[in-house]
Amino acid sequence: MATRYIPLFLKHSPTPRVQSFALLAGMEATVRGTLISAMPLAVYDALGSAEGTSAAYFAAGLVSLIWGLFVPWGTRFIPRRWMYSLGCGLYLGGMVLAILGQTWSLPLALMMLAMATATTFVCLNAYVLDYIDRQNLGRNQSMQMVFAAGPWAVGPLFGVWLRSVWAPLPFLVAGAFAIALLTVFWILRLGNGKQITRAKGPAANPLAYLGRFFRQPRLIAGWLFAVVRSCGWWVYVVYLPIFCVESGLGDKVGGMALSVSNSLLFASPFILRLVRRHSVRTGVRTAFAACSALFLAAALVSPLPWLTVAACMAASVLLVTLDVVGGLPFLMAVKPSERTEMSAVYSSFRDVSGILTPGAAWMVLLIAPLPGIFAAAAAAMGACWYIAGRLHPRLGVMRPSRGKP
Repeated sequence: MATRYIPLFLKHSPTPRVQSFALLAGMEATVRGTLISAMPLAVYDALGSAEGTSAAYFAAGLVSLIWGLFVPWGTRFIPRRWMYSLGCGLYLGGMVLAILGQTWSLPLALMMLAMATATTFVCLNAYVLDYIDRQNLGRNQSMQMVFAAGPWAVGPLFGVWLRSVWAPLPFLVAGAFAIALLTVFWILRLGNGKQITRAKGPAANPLAYLGRFFRQPRLIAGWLFAVVRSCGWWVYVVYLPIFCVESGLGDKVGGMALSVSNSLLFASPFILRLVRRHSVRTGVRTAFAACSALFLAAALVSPLPWLTVAACMAASVLLVTLDVVGGLPFLMAVKPSERTEMSAVYSSFRDVSGILTPGAAWMVLLIAPLPGIFAAAAAAMGACWYIAGRLHPRLGVMRPSRGKP
């Protein structure tokens, strides 16, 4: 009889809502935002060159890509709630290695932090696809951006300032945020998600579902958009601060630029509404075209460093637009029975871009100065503008007869 007086939310797990996933995205943004400007500078100081920094990020991206593809396979043996918790634990391990500040420990810290991001991202996207219906995916995406806007706006400059006070301090603060993320996750009680089993059972290994991915052109296009968009952010986050240091602007300009750019995430709902008035294809193509032009301008005006910073900051406006709508072609095409597997494929865009960007940067630096990296980013954005022309003209447009996309 005493159970009659137990509150309902303690007896039954509440159904997760858009706000639940947005809160997790915002909490993780506090971890990553604090490190996003401090980490490249720490690696650059430890290794002594842009080439060494590129090599460290290349290795971290390669490890994270392999790890991320194995996450769905791992969830067959480890419940999703524990897999997400493992991701938070990897964050903490990466902080410990970064605090050591050694030439050998910082590349290992990069790897561990990248693995943590891949793990939490795969799990979060699987939860989203479990509980958020198709017509609300865009709202979920923009809501996550809004919740993450504050941490991403304040975090980069905050992390650089903490590093100026004491080198290990950004990692100690980010570690505290990682503990808070894990706490919030368990308070939300997301469990292991919905269990949907196909007639033939799940894939036996993490490579089996790649064949299904490559047979769906819309998934491939959506994934490519995410890869190139992420490459743009890598250039902005890693190589713009290095450019500022080498051009004599100091080590704080890059962090300030990133903080200002990330404040645009508050405009995510407005950007989504604007795009939905036309179509996802129009929004994606316009953003890629403008971003390509601005990165090219950044390379051409590099003898005037402040103009390069301004052009990159303008390009970041379009990168935010792509953050809001660039993933919708992929997410809208995922089958319910492939949520976890395709979440892993989609999340690999971070790792692939983490491999492509430093790898391409290393090759560019063999024949050109650092601004050549901005020109390479412009070429990649232009290629995506062309590919986006093959999307359905009315993708994402509200249907008057049904009231949904």
